[in-house]
Amino acid sequence: MKILSIDTTTYTLGVGVSAEGEIKGEVITNLKKNHSIRLMPAIDYLLKEASIKTNELDRIAVAKGPGSYTGVRIGVTTAKSMAWALHIPVVGISSLKILAQNGKHFQGLVCPFIDARRGQVYTGLYQGSHGESKMVEKDRITLMEDWLQGLKKTEKDVLFLSQDIEKHRELIEYTLGDKALCGTMQENSVRPGELLALGEKAESGPSVHEFVPEYIQLAEAEKKWLADQKGKTNG
Repeated sequence: MKILSIDTTTYTLGVGVSAEGEIKGEVITNLKKNHSIRLMPAIDYLLKEASIKTNELDRIAVAKGPGSYTGVRIGVTTAKSMAWALHIPVVGISSLKILAQNGKHFQGLVCPFIDARRGQVYTGLYQGSHGESKMVEKDRITLMEDWLQGLKKTEKDVLFLSQDIEKHRELIEYTLGDKALCGTMQENSVRPGELLALGEKAESGPSVHEFVPEYIQLAEAEKKWLADQKGKTNG
């Protein structure tokens, strides 16, 4: 099986390709640049380097969110367009689960998170099991302070993984003390190879047309539009 993986849910752009269970290559950049301009050239470059033609792909694995609204949309739209044109399935994997894979061998709990501004984070709780991080608490958006207060009740150590770790490190360590461990630079970066592995094992989900991202919350523009519409209705 030949798989292409795509992750643009944060400012990291990640593309990977595997064949018969072997990673053939990864392209990763942690730059705050426009994914819409750089994604297709990265895919084209990687497939050429791996000597794999697009019509040889068997499926596409994409990070389906949560994360940046624009980033999630770019990755999912690209994956769906390619899958539709190639008549192959697309499978979506939680962007938090992909990050949690970096802690799949950790003995305690794994808490991946993505900063969502205003003190909020996209987060969930995972635990390693047979080389895969299994969900313990469902992905959500919540105030980091409230989330940490809930984690204080657990008796296990908690490994926090995030590119945004420094924004929340002080609060994490203050709230959880010795129970909190923060990931290293490498552990806080998402890997297209982990998405490839998850995508290979994932069961085929909805059809390409039915597949939708998981934003978890509405984009600011949508919330404003809905509020305006509600105001007009009430008026």
